[in-house]
Amino acid sequence: MGLINSDFQTLPELFSSVFTHYRGQESKFPIARKVNGFYEPILYHALEEDVHHFSAFLKQNGIVSKDRVAILSENRPGWYLADMAILNLGAINVPLYPSLPPNQIEYILNNCSAKAIVVSNMLQLGKIISIWQNLPELCLVIVMNRLEESVEDVLDLNQAKDEGKKILDEKPWFLDAAPVEPDDVATIIYTSGTTGLPKGVMLTHRNICENVKSSSSIIHLDESDCGLSFLPLSHAYERTGGYYLLFACGASIYLAESVETISLNMTEARPTIMFTVPRLFDRIKISILKQIAAESSLKKKVFNWALKTGEKYHREINSKGKSSPFITLQHSLAEKLVYHKIKTKLGGRLRYFVSGGAALPQKIGEFFQSLDISILEGFGLTETSPITNVNRPEKIKYGTVGPTVDNVQVKIAEDGEILFKGPNIMKGYWKDEEATRLVIKDGWFYTGDIGEIDKDGYLKITDRKKHIIVTSGGKNIAPMPIENLITDSPYVDQVIVIGEKRPFLIALIVPEFSKLKEFADAEGIQVTSNKELIEHKSVQLIFEKLMRTVSRQLATHEKVRKFLLVDDAFTIENGHMTPTLKIKRKEILTRYAAEIDKVYNTMNMVYNTE
Repeated sequence: MGLINSDFQTLPELFSSVFTHYRGQESKFPIARKVNGFYEPILYHALEEDVHHFSAFLKQNGIVSKDRVAILSENRPGWYLADMAILNLGAINVPLYPSLPPNQIEYILNNCSAKAIVVSNMLQLGKIISIWQNLPELCLVIVMNRLEESVEDVLDLNQAKDEGKKILDEKPWFLDAAPVEPDDVATIIYTSGTTGLPKGVMLTHRNICENVKSSSSIIHLDESDCGLSFLPLSHAYERTGGYYLLFACGASIYLAESVETISLNMTEARPTIMFTVPRLFDRIKISILKQIAAESSLKKKVFNWALKTGEKYHREINSKGKSSPFITLQHSLAEKLVYHKIKTKLGGRLRYFVSGGAALPQKIGEFFQSLDISILEGFGLTETSPITNVNRPEKIKYGTVGPTVDNVQVKIAEDGEILFKGPNIMKGYWKDEEATRLVIKDGWFYTGDIGEIDKDGYLKITDRKKHIIVTSGGKNIAPMPIENLITDSPYVDQVIVIGEKRPFLIALIVPEFSKLKEFADAEGIQVTSNKELIEHKSVQLIFEKLMRTVSRQLATHEKVRKFLLVDDAFTIENGHMTPTLKIKRKEILTRYAAEIDKVYNTMNMVYNTE
């Protein structure tokens, strides 16, 4: 069936058409959340009523078209409700990551002059109260959780909905408002940025609606589908793909309890589609291999045979369009013996994962394909609403992000930069015309990414323009392909390659400590901390061998001459990753500056004495 209605030009039109379609139907539902250990649905009519009541409350309290209203919350039903209520008034939703500290929240709320904010709980409310005196425009604060005690000038969502209901009971016409136009700004999403202050990306209703429509023609969904949502709704990727697209097709959205419970939630929700990031696949792969390692030698042999069979099967399909009868027969047997069991642990109904947010290592994609699990890698930026490219279910090419979606044009500039044009390109950066002019020229959006397009029109991202390393010898080196080779090792969790204005490259590596501990146990190595573990001679040897193996595949100037192991993973909490899970190179280089200098100084001494 696809889209319930394909004529919508604004998000309120999208919401209204879906609510109208399901009016009176009790068997279908848009959202399900965990209550007392079980998933409970929220029905369409209940959500629609709540949206109207909350919209009335906001309007009564002075929120009008084009006002900015922020949401500071984890994924939960109140997020969807608040978003729909804000947009129905023609107001602008400003989503904030719940992991943001008060000083960054203060900057964003002041920068966009937010008049109101909806927060999830007392923790997030505490952040707002601590900075409220510095927010002259903020006049309305609503908390989703029920207030156990009175807080001055703060209402909870239930109180707000009750007030809204009274207003509509007295004045049923109260929400008859000026229409929302397609080119009105729907949301301002502040890009976390790997450097500098965040910029507010203005996306219009047209930007998002056109992106939903073009994506729906590739990722075919209907009301029999359901997704499991765990990526933050503050991120354009989850919001467009995992929320608006699913809602527009009548699919149900199950809310994961947390990142840690995804495995359990998959078996409960039994999703048919999941929008996710590559790190989830690392976790799943490690879990699969760990379980196989504990099995009998016969089961290990069967698993390895099934993996090899899957490789052959997909290699033949990719090269010839079909596989030989013998391989097809073996593949069917492998499905019964191995693939089916693994897919059952993922809920048993999964049609495909959609991967974005960061590069998917080609070998990870091929590993899952060999187990008959499809990952559709895509690409996009907040500024492009966000989806520009995605692999097609009928032709997946790992190592690429696929062709562009309908109505998006792509071209490669002379210096290799990827440019896009289409109705999904942002209106611009909020209050920053200069930054807008730098990235939008003659209608083309300059991504800052370097790439190439193959003969089938599939785009391959080769690096970030800003990440290109220029060594002291003047060599230009793209670090991403080298980092991908290093992360192919099961002993590596995260890595950045360093060498700007230096004579050669070194790698800063966060090891996969669960794998290292298995190695230590097998070797009888006794240590009391991760720091001791990475300093052990046998562990250092593992990484020395890895660097030699990687270097054989690289040109002389690309070889990684030395590595530095660190025991602190790059995370959002320690400021080494953005909320969208991109590594902040500048912060990491600052944090480890002394250790990096020491490695270079030691190596320079070695080279100078040779």
